[in-house]
Amino acid sequence: MPDNSPDLLTKLDTIIGLASISSNDPAIDSSNKAVIDHLANDFESMGFSCEIIPCDSRSEAGKTNLIATLGSGPGGLVLAGHTDTVPLDEDLWSVDPFRLTERDGKLYGLGVTDMKGFFPILMEAVKPLLDEQFREPLIILATADEETSMQGARKLAELGRPRARSAIIGEPTGMRPVRAHKGMMMDSIRLTGQSGHSSDPALGNNALDAMHAVISELIRFRNELKQKYRSDLFEIPYPTLNLGSIHGGDSPNRICGHCDLDIDLRLLPGMHLDTVRAEIGQRVRTITDPLGIEFELVTLFSGTPAFFAEEDSALLAAAEKLTGHAGISVAFGTEGPFLQELGMDTIILGPGNIDQAHQPDEYMSLDMIKPCIDFLQEIISQQCLQ
Repeated sequence: MPDNSPDLLTKLDTIIGLASISSNDPAIDSSNKAVIDHLANDFESMGFSCEIIPCDSRSEAGKTNLIATLGSGPGGLVLAGHTDTVPLDEDLWSVDPFRLTERDGKLYGLGVTDMKGFFPILMEAVKPLLDEQFREPLIILATADEETSMQGARKLAELGRPRARSAIIGEPTGMRPVRAHKGMMMDSIRLTGQSGHSSDPALGNNALDAMHAVISELIRFRNELKQKYRSDLFEIPYPTLNLGSIHGGDSPNRICGHCDLDIDLRLLPGMHLDTVRAEIGQRVRTITDPLGIEFELVTLFSGTPAFFAEEDSALLAAAEKLTGHAGISVAFGTEGPFLQELGMDTIILGPGNIDQAHQPDEYMSLDMIKPCIDFLQEIISQQCLQ
């Protein structure tokens, strides 16, 4: 740990204490504005120029992004992270999830690894460089709602901001540079038939019967995807289609009038979200239309494209040299494709491990912090100072 670790631990405790839960359930979902305002204040005190960008036109209680810039001109480096966390069950935690707890060489708290804790560590890395001459800008990007809709990153991509030569997203990768991850999408297949008395099938149109045929077709589609697409970059080298949950009908003595199936797809690089979604819709309609069953495909999560670092990425090569680790592929999704869309050479690399995220007693090992600080100082020097 650096000599001024008490200040770092205080900053970590403060940011963890600012709840910013992201959820599709409005009863649980909360604004990230307190985190963004706190970060803006801290970065402004360090000499950064800060701009807060709302994700939409809602009130101040809505979701916001932060772009904090030190230096000016073209090129430069973006260091990015999201400010939201997943929901939690406090009863399953052995410590207060909204306070930093240090125990046995680990720092516990909701978001300490995934990934609000990245920002105080980043500040610690930047402090010794503030008196240097920045030949290209250093841009800090803090986003909203990565855990659900990714509306923060989507909004920035829509605005075409920020612009820089390179970008690193500080997701928990164990300080190993990530060169690729799968895409993902989630949809609900909703069928509506006609209920009626179960004693006579002619009195209704059974949506559950239709869903049985739909599931068979989806399994065929899944097998086709497995045969058509393959990438040995990934531990699971083919696309996956998971039948996640099914709900239908209301009584065993009534013909099922409605049935919903929720699915999750993980896509390889080269696969396109819109194309896959359209293919699913077409396949389901070949079943439902002849049966007179109403079909609706409802998007639960519009999706994140698969990510693959640029061919001959200079940033990836620099990160591999500095960390001593070759680029890896991971199963989880990130905001990387949206930063790539803005034309930046992008990788994912940060402290902590993803297997500690999204669970009770989330923690970051203390021994992750100094290597992260050292790496950030060197990459900022290479990208912005030299």
